[in-house]
Amino acid sequence: MRQDDGVSKALAVIAGCGLSLAVLAAGCSSGTGGGGSSPAATSSAGGPGGSRAGAASPALAWRSCAQLAPRLQCASLKVPLNYAKPGGRKITLALTRLPATAPPGQRQGALLVNPGGPGGSGLTMAAYAGQSLDPQVAAQYDIIGFDTRGTGSSVPALHCDPGYFSRARPDYIPADKAEERAWISRARGYAQDCQRKYGWLLPYMTTRDIARDLDSIRVALGQSKISYLAFSYGTYIGQVYATMFPGRVRRMVLDSIVDPAGVWYRDNLQQDYAFQGRVEAFFSWTARYDATYRLGATAAAVSRSWHAARQQLEDRPVAGSAGPLIGPDEFDDTFLAGGYNNQYWPSLAAALASYLHQGGTSQLRRLYQQIGKQDENEFAVYNAVECSDVSWPRSWARWDTDARKIYKTAPYEAWDNTWFNAACAFWPVRGPQQPMKIGAAGLPGILMLQGTGDGATPYAGAQAARRALPTARMVVVTGGGNHGQSLASPPNSCVNGYLNRYLATGALPAGTGAVSARCPANPLPVP
Repeated sequence: MRQDDGVSKALAVIAGCGLSLAVLAAGCSSGTGGGGSSPAATSSAGGPGGSRAGAASPALAWRSCAQLAPRLQCASLKVPLNYAKPGGRKITLALTRLPATAPPGQRQGALLVNPGGPGGSGLTMAAYAGQSLDPQVAAQYDIIGFDTRGTGSSVPALHCDPGYFSRARPDYIPADKAEERAWISRARGYAQDCQRKYGWLLPYMTTRDIARDLDSIRVALGQSKISYLAFSYGTYIGQVYATMFPGRVRRMVLDSIVDPAGVWYRDNLQQDYAFQGRVEAFFSWTARYDATYRLGATAAAVSRSWHAARQQLEDRPVAGSAGPLIGPDEFDDTFLAGGYNNQYWPSLAAALASYLHQGGTSQLRRLYQQIGKQDENEFAVYNAVECSDVSWPRSWARWDTDARKIYKTAPYEAWDNTWFNAACAFWPVRGPQQPMKIGAAGLPGILMLQGTGDGATPYAGAQAARRALPTARMVVVTGGGNHGQSLASPPNSCVNGYLNRYLATGALPAGTGAVSARCPANPLPVP
């Protein structure tokens, strides 16, 4: 299951700019495509984070992206494909920068930001973070967004099978062994397509490689240390970077935190149980507003309505606008967004009501295009990273047994998530048997932010990460089910207060236990 969905959707439109993620990525791609007519920008690094305040950045030629977001700049950086052979083949990373505006003596160097993934484009993150942080804090940093290797505007961008999601798919929930075999064949075929097109790249698509890329960005920025703010899968990049390069971390914020011990097969199984809780919360919320939606006055009744709609879409798929038919899988993909962020609940409930009561499909089709439609580049990178980071079970019997066991008590994502990851059973790169051991001496204080009801990165796993990084302090949002607690809309002033104080001064919550501080969750939406 993708680790970043809620955060990426929140970045789809930059507040105040009206910029879509795709538009910004495309624009920055054209802005980074070679040519050296723009002079290298002067580094604005200063204060504790900068190593050479006022010196020219050695490897980055920043170009204006002001037409995409105010003051945004773009650049590209060539990095080694294989860091064991740094003089060999190179690939290209796409970067963005929102320059610091504070007086030079108040600047704090570079703040790298990442929305998650694997495969989530991070180019919009610089502008989004700059607009969402306290303005005085944002002004102190050069905020750096980037597309990880293989992603978005980086070169090459992985596309193993561009039509993978546009063709008709079998129902995620197999009715019999024949349907299960059809999905297995799709998964095996996707792994083979990736090997055929990118066999030279796949061995170097691990999180360790991405962490080394972060350090290459640090060097190119002329920084002795970097600060880092990340969500979801980005928190695992941060954990790996902190383990590999502890002396190069200045400040680090990890929001909605990956369990490093469960990477990645076990983490995905735990998501299934957590997302079951999220869909049940949605059903309960919808039942509370039965007068509005007429989908049932109890969670069980709303569940029956939801399943009835799903069955109708299996029997009679809805024609999509400029896309595939909307059947049960597309229905699931759309409603999954509500598991990441409850701000989607009113729109999802309204679309479900319109479909069931009036046969209306326009709302459902629109939501699918906005929040349900899959990105094949993101899917390719997701597989390339997660399948290679660590060894996955190669016996399909193991996958089948686990999926059927989970389906009995947590059916919502049991099979959907299985098929999203199934290519890892056939992936050409075999990762190490055990996940990387996280932790290192000499790390500064790290700020962790976590909701107790998060479906994508469950609370227990976040606590495991907290134990692996003893210098961390965790702020827990009690009852918070959204994926991404800071910089959210609507904002959580308690969470953002801890975030801004830490980035401004390095101040952490005083508590030293498993939970250092607590914040209340934002109220649930109202229709």
